[in-house]
Amino acid sequence: MHNRCLHPSPLWQHGILPTTHERGYYAFQSFYRPTKRGAHIRSMTQRGDLWLNNADRDQTGTNQVCKEKQRIEASMGPKPPQARPTTSVLIKKRSRVPGVLITQFVEILPAGKSAPDFTRKLMATTVQEGKKAFFKAMVSGEPAPIVTWTRIKGEVDDPEKYKTRFDERTRENILEILNVKSDEADTFKCVATNEYGEAVCTAALNVSAGSKKKPQEANGQGAQDFRSMLKKTAVVTKKKPPPPPKEGEVDPKLLELLLSARKKDYERICLEFGVTDFRWILKKLKQMKQEREDEQAKVVEGLDNVKQIEMKPTGRAEFSFDMKLRDPNNAVNLYKDGTMIPYDDNKNSKCSLQKKGINYLFSIKDAQADDAGLYQVDVEETTVLTTEFLVPDVEFAATIKDVKVTKNRDAIFQCVLSTPLNRITWAKLDSSLDHSEKYEITVSEDKLTHTLRVKDCQITDNGAYYAIAGVTSSSASLSVDADQKDIRPSDHYNQSKAASKEQEDEADQAKQRSAAAKALQRKEDKRNRGDGSSEGIDGGKGAGNCEGDGEFALGDGNNQTTTDDGDKKKRLQAGLLDSETVTDRGVQFIKGLSDLSTCVGEQVELSCKVSSETSEGCWYKNGMLLKGGDGVKIIKDGASHTLIIECCKEDDAAVYRFEAEGRKSEATLNVQDPPRINQDALGKFTNAVIVKAGENAEWKLPFSGKAPINIQWYKNDDELLPAINVKIETSDTESKLCLTKCQRKDSGDVKIKIKNKFGTTEAISKLIVLDKPTPPQGPVDIMESAVTSVEFKWKPPKDNGGCPITNYIIERQQVGRHKWSKLGEISGNPSYKDTDVDPGRRYCYRIRAKNAEGISDYLLTEDIAAGVLCYPGTPAAPKVLSTFKNCINLSWCPPCDTGGTKIVGYNLEKNKMGTNYWSLVNQKGPITETKCAVTDVFEGAVYRFRVSAINLSGTGDPSIPCDAVIARDPKNPPGKVTDLKLTSSSYTTFSLAWTKPKEVKGVVDEAQGYYVEIRPIESLEWRRCNAISISSASYTVLGLKAMAAYWVRVIAMNYGGDGEPQGFDNYFIAMPPPVRPKFKGRNMKTLVVERSGNTVRLNINFQASPVPDISWVKDGIPLAKHVTITNSDKGSQLLIPTSERSDSGIYTITVKNIVGQESFSIEVRITDDPKPPGPVELDQNIPGTVTLCWTPSPDEKRDSRLHYMVSKRDSFKRTWRMVADNLFNSKLTVVNIMPGREYNFRVFAKNDMGLSPPSESPMFVIKKEKEKFKVNLPEIKSSDFESPPSFIVPLKRHTAPQGYECYMSCAVKGNPTPRVTWYRNSMSLNTNTDYLITNVCGVCSLLVLRVGLKDNGDYKVLIENKLGTAESSMTLNVRE
Repeated sequence: MHNRCLHPSPLWQHGILPTTHERGYYAFQSFYRPTKRGAHIRSMTQRGDLWLNNADRDQTGTNQVCKEKQRIEASMGPKPPQARPTTSVLIKKRSRVPGVLITQFVEILPAGKSAPDFTRKLMATTVQEGKKAFFKAMVSGEPAPIVTWTRIKGEVDDPEKYKTRFDERTRENILEILNVKSDEADTFKCVATNEYGEAVCTAALNVSAGSKKKPQEANGQGAQDFRSMLKKTAVVTKKKPPPPPKEGEVDPKLLELLLSARKKDYERICLEFGVTDFRWILKKLKQMKQEREDEQAKVVEGLDNVKQIEMKPTGRAEFSFDMKLRDPNNAVNLYKDGTMIPYDDNKNSKCSLQKKGINYLFSIKDAQADDAGLYQVDVEETTVLTTEFLVPDVEFAATIKDVKVTKNRDAIFQCVLSTPLNRITWAKLDSSLDHSEKYEITVSEDKLTHTLRVKDCQITDNGAYYAIAGVTSSSASLSVDADQKDIRPSDHYNQSKAASKEQEDEADQAKQRSAAAKALQRKEDKRNRGDGSSEGIDGGKGAGNCEGDGEFALGDGNNQTTTDDGDKKKRLQAGLLDSETVTDRGVQFIKGLSDLSTCVGEQVELSCKVSSETSEGCWYKNGMLLKGGDGVKIIKDGASHTLIIECCKEDDAAVYRFEAEGRKSEATLNVQDPPRINQDALGKFTNAVIVKAGENAEWKLPFSGKAPINIQWYKNDDELLPAINVKIETSDTESKLCLTKCQRKDSGDVKIKIKNKFGTTEAISKLIVLDKPTPPQGPVDIMESAVTSVEFKWKPPKDNGGCPITNYIIERQQVGRHKWSKLGEISGNPSYKDTDVDPGRRYCYRIRAKNAEGISDYLLTEDIAAGVLCYPGTPAAPKVLSTFKNCINLSWCPPCDTGGTKIVGYNLEKNKMGTNYWSLVNQKGPITETKCAVTDVFEGAVYRFRVSAINLSGTGDPSIPCDAVIARDPKNPPGKVTDLKLTSSSYTTFSLAWTKPKEVKGVVDEAQGYYVEIRPIESLEWRRCNAISISSASYTVLGLKAMAAYWVRVIAMNYGGDGEPQGFDNYFIAMPPPVRPKFKGRNMKTLVVERSGNTVRLNINFQASPVPDISWVKDGIPLAKHVTITNSDKGSQLLIPTSERSDSGIYTITVKNIVGQESFSIEVRITDDPKPPGPVELDQNIPGTVTLCWTPSPDEKRDSRLHYMVSKRDSFKRTWRMVADNLFNSKLTVVNIMPGREYNFRVFAKNDMGLSPPSESPMFVIKKEKEKFKVNLPEIKSSDFESPPSFIVPLKRHTAPQGYECYMSCAVKGNPTPRVTWYRNSMSLNTNTDYLITNVCGVCSLLVLRVGLKDNGDYKVLIENKLGTAESSMTLNVRE
């Protein structure tokens, strides 16, 4: 359907003119010279002129070109001479919107003019058969372009089928297709054209089939039983689909897809929806993503590794993700376009789900066009994944071909589509391929040619590669040759890089013969067909054939002919050279020489392999014939030829060549001479150098290698440079290091690094400097402080000086004296016991370390007291290990405080329950171990035990008693507790209660206590809450982390051990019982008015559990930075320290937790004392009335609630009285003005803060003239004073705030006095008591005392008398 024919540019779009492509830029300059037979079409490119002479074409092709040219020129209409140049420049430009082609008709655009472009391109759409389809596009350009619509497989000129329109409001060009049918699935094109160029955009229409009944099989079976059919009827579950996009808003479907997509796919998805700048969507997307994650967290613990749906080479459409459910029993549902679809775990089913661990793989077998749609995965009612399966109507015009390359080279696969497509899927059999360093995926500007480049091919890249477009695919194999090297690929076979020039010329001639054969074949095909098709100009590798109906086929040298009915196709075989046929070329290299690198003194081998075992060859070095001998060996083993150089020298570096029967292969041998160290010298160097403090240390190391050589010395990884105590001497073959006056701190690793251009070598030695040790280390620990001895210990020196410590020298001083006495030398054990002490004395000791190099400084101890009684501390309570009727086994732990001396034993006491007497168990002496078996017990008696420690000073205090234990044989552990329940909870506590387990004789015994254990949900270890068992059947767990999740269990115990734990089926969260948020407070204000500059403080109290999320917004947007929010678990405070008028608005607080959410809004008005209105003017329009007009107050624009009040004073009463209030306009008519009286008026501006100073009017008076009484008898004439009704002052539009008064008035005239009727929305108000209606001296007024939303509408005043009617109307808008 064309509003205006296209410019001449469609000539190359429909295949009539060839195009020239160079580096992605197209430039054409064409002109027409009409002749009868040989119209010449000249195409001039940037880099040269290319003439296409159509004289050789048949008459049909020539006529078609002429007809097309005449049709286009006629459709453009007559033009002024200057507007129709004989030469026009056609330049293709790139649009900012991908998928749009722009053609510019002039080289330089005039100022203010532009070629057409698409600001929003067409989008591919899928509709159900029988429904409506819409294509929408937005174009730009100056002058405004003309938009036309076309399609590939038909016309769009049927007005009953296709409707086009332009929406003025949204600036969209719309193509509407009514009652879509399956044969209308096609590619539609939108062309925008003006005099400076045109822009073209295409999109696909996919038609999905409606529900069809399957025909009954003609196998003799009768109709099925209707009742059985009813039983098999399935209930289709519907899900609410995403809402349709609204005008001017983003498509909700786009947001759904972005929620589940990877960030790197955002741009691609937005381009598919025509959105070129998606940064403004990210803010909304981030908010939606947070809400979606919060919703998913209720049913899913983790969602990761999401892969969008895509076609696989197997013909299945698959998408997968990793998901860990909180409840494994939750149902996982699959929806397509809002309708639930069934699936199972059978791969042969249409839809299947394969689950491995937490990985979910959904697949659709044999995916077709009707499987396209929006797929969603829900867990229960929560959406976790959204993906869209698009099936464009596309076919391969040229498929990918097999590629054979050599190792480390690039392989290229390329295909051509019949319909433009932004991207296709490239894949191997087991995985899809993305753009990366390994794989380069590119798309041509017209979106038809798609290319995959496999970089740096290796053997592992062998295999099949697939190009998948929609539900169709094309495959080809990649073969990587690992043996041949330096091979260059040609069109049909690989040619050796080392081949002679004669072979290359022969190959070029073969190519020319092949191209000539193809050209002859195409020419003959054209003559046989006679269908007016034109061929490409690139030897068969360009745009194949283009037929008159607009369809085309692309290929790689073989033309494919399509008949009119499309049912018969045949491929004409061209006389091409067979790609697999290669003539005998004599000896060939199966394996050529390879470049090698070696070091001086090493052996190296150069080898190659030829195709003939009888062939002899020669070796050359730098072009000179090379013979065996002098360390060189030449070996021939069948077809393999090897050159061996036993000990390489520098002069062996050269270019080596092997020639056999005219064939040659070359390789370069690089001989390197890195630094080397003699092994004997290296062994001596690595030995540690040991010197005494103050002596010198020397190292010397000979080396060899290619000069120049750089020498670096290091000590402990720090480079050594020449200094006073560092001397470095280096020659061409040796380096020497000398460190003078070494100190102990100089000990460490010494390293030499030798480097030249061929490499680096290192050697490491060690320096040990011997010196006296450092002082022993403290603190000194007192092991024993008895009456007659003192024992203490210390730590060895930190540095032993490089020698072992042989002795320690001990000196002692009695506190209060100055003399130090030497106690002697002890062996290397760092402890000492002084037995020569006086009771009650205090001593100080000095300790020195001694080695072979000398004696260290001393370590001084603190004062140590001797002979002071210090008893040990209290041990832990004894633990019952086992009980029998005649024996009880106990154990305990030693005390932490030994009292300064060693523990010599323990006293164990027992107490029989019911008595206060503690008897000593160990009557024969202290117990030396920390365990004891008590045999002096009676069966059935209950005992308690305690223990005390004994040191050299005596017996310490006893421990606390252990739990009561009964002397009886072992018992069975108890069973599980029953009726376990959670009675209450808070943010830090759980309260539990349970019932004592039942006793089963011989199986489980009675429980004597209980342990409560908890485990955080993220941990695997149970933590016992009570270290000592409790006897009651209830317990409160303390110290929990707020909102943390815990598993809880209870274990019953007795002397037989712990029973089996009893837990809950679910974990618990440390929080009070859930409470939906609700606001508290009887006097919660909904309106707050404050003066500008004052502090605004809003306190909101609420009740909610768990702790809710609190958010504030002002008029639906986030708060400003100067607004402070303070939240607690029971309330929230909003604080504005210094308010301004801009802070006015509606503030909304939203309190939300897992139970629900509540919101509360408060209107805040920040205002100030109003400024007075301007001067007041008086005007008398009707006798007895006066109209006041004044200039509005400057605050009226800033304060929406500002209104006016008018008062008057007359000369009769001399007091001010209010005439009108709540005026929202600047005009008022005052009635009942008496002649002869003086009137003064005041106008006040009024807002929530009060009144402004008044603006006073000038004095108004109607003079009352007194005339002399005179009677003039007028001439009696018949006069007619009647007149039809009319409006002197009509009604005016009003806008009033909700809750205020609204006053509407108008002035009327007419004789007889007209009847006045008020209407609202065509309903009479004269009898409505909610409105006050008055009519005074022709001034009609209506007063609404309290305006509400119900008062919105159209108001009308109708006046009528016998001479006619008149009406005046207005609209009342009520602001919330």
